[in-house]
Amino acid sequence: MTSFFPWLMVIGTVLLTGYGQLVLKWQVNVVSPAPFSFASNWPPLLILLLRPWVISAFVAAFGASLCWMLALQRLQLSKAYPFMALNFVFVSLMAVPLFGEVMTFNKTAGLTIIVFGLVVLSRG
Repeated sequence: MTSFFPWLMVIGTVLLTGYGQLVLKWQVNVVSPAPFSFASNWPPLLILLLRPWVISAFVAAFGASLCWMLALQRLQLSKAYPFMALNFVFVSLMAVPLFGEVMTFNKTAGLTIIVFGLVVLSRG
């Protein structure tokens, strides 16, 4: 029997990855000046890289990678990897309240299929 810890690391991977995606979406839509005067003429993409929230998204991605490595030490890749699809569910659901995105019938059906697929895969 596999311990709970590697599954906790899978959940950590999903949450940290989702956090990063949501923060990046939020920050690319925020219009603000360069945080430092020396960067005032830089291209917008480089200015984004100086924002603390964007840096936190990259730190979260690194943390997600560490969680994933810890999970894979004890889980079969074929068992753990399908759960990365929970990122689709988490980010899609959070985009509704955070960004005002609309949850259509097709999106709901797609997310339901993903969850159903995870149930089927987890039993095999």
